[in-house]
Amino acid sequence: MSRVSLATGLEQILHEAEQIKIKKSVSINDAVVKAIYSKAEEIAQRVVTQNEKPGIDWDKKLDDILTSRVFGFPSMLLLLGVIFWMTIAGANVPSVVIAEVLFWGQARLTELCNYLNAPAWINGLFVEGIYRCMAWVVSVMLPPMAIFFPCFTLLEDLGYLPRVAFNLDRFFKKAGAHGKQSLTMSMGFGCNAAGIVACRIIESPRERLIAMLTNNFVPCNGRFPTIIALAGVLVFGMGSAFYYTAAIVSGVFLLGIAMTLAVSWTLSKTVLKGVPSSFTLELPPYRKPQIGKIIIRSILDRTLFVLGRAVCMAAPAGAITWILANVYVGDLSILAHCTQWFNPFARAIGLDGFILVAFILGLPANEIVLPILIMSYLATGSMTELQSIEDLYNLFVVQHGWTWSTAVCMMLFSLLHYPCSTTLWTIRKESGSIKWTALAALIPLGIAIAVCYVTAQTARILGWV
Repeated sequence: MSRVSLATGLEQILHEAEQIKIKKSVSINDAVVKAIYSKAEEIAQRVVTQNEKPGIDWDKKLDDILTSRVFGFPSMLLLLGVIFWMTIAGANVPSVVIAEVLFWGQARLTELCNYLNAPAWINGLFVEGIYRCMAWVVSVMLPPMAIFFPCFTLLEDLGYLPRVAFNLDRFFKKAGAHGKQSLTMSMGFGCNAAGIVACRIIESPRERLIAMLTNNFVPCNGRFPTIIALAGVLVFGMGSAFYYTAAIVSGVFLLGIAMTLAVSWTLSKTVLKGVPSSFTLELPPYRKPQIGKIIIRSILDRTLFVLGRAVCMAAPAGAITWILANVYVGDLSILAHCTQWFNPFARAIGLDGFILVAFILGLPANEIVLPILIMSYLATGSMTELQSIEDLYNLFVVQHGWTWSTAVCMMLFSLLHYPCSTTLWTIRKESGSIKWTALAALIPLGIAIAVCYVTAQTARILGWV
């Protein structure tokens, strides 16, 4: 093509883009891309001929459903809902099996300590503290991640995830964020640390930071057990059917997505002010999945990577928790003194001192928050887990005076509070900044306190508790 014809073609494209912008009120970048593709399609239809009758374009038929304004979101929510259900339901049996094996190992370690006549504090600190905490983290985290990450990677390999980004792009664009943030947010449902690593796909440093700072608002698999258990306690107390539990958990997930968009919008208008970068997404064809690559990427690159960091954080957490629960000052343990000190503030936000201390000690891994809380209530000196929702209901409601407001505020705090130490460590590595890491902890903590305070005070003013 000569320079004259090329210049003429570019002028025509720019003219068409300006007309598109005027007619449809779209940005100049979107208008230029749309004009380029329209011109390319016009040229292709003029010069390309097909001798054979074309077959059925299955990609187009699938996209007419999966990316349509009518069926796009319902199909996306249904598919992601199936993955969440598979993750929660499928992880139960493996979690029990792994826990039985690991706690069998704990019993053998205790026998070894007794055989060696080791001091009681040796068995307490290293076996009941460090080993038990790591065993809980592995048994709770490994099965859900081993299910969720392969399923998520399968969708990625099939070519469906770009369709998710396409469906959610306009919402994140209105929030001043990047359309690809929808993918990093979805990855956060499996593990927020993995979601932070996935933010590398966002080219803009500003929008990458927005995605990192808001990824925590979607509940990871470490918070699944706590949220599900609390929803079960709430439903058990109301005498309602099982499907109400599923509705409550789904509502928590949707609230997390809404909070992600709201905070992204706020950040884009304040400390990370800027114009959303152009996001031209060319949908790839659907592909046959490569099972070998899916297993390697999901298990080695994601599951074991995240699990290793979580175990490293859980070990010192177990030691600190055991020391606080077993070292006494006067008639009370240090843990009991801490709960009394935090109790007035905790009551103001709808919790109690035991719950707040459990969240503080659960910083290394969200999986240990509930066991720490149960241990604190029972004063057993080591982390404990009850066997049924009825046991939890009796402990929380009957023995310690929980109301429905307490359960709701704890669910909200679990959803919105600061990331675990593994995620914060990952943010520090990815951002290279202590400032942004601190903000990643302080922003959600401030929001969690504010939301719980408003919820608790509203319930009290209206006499609902």
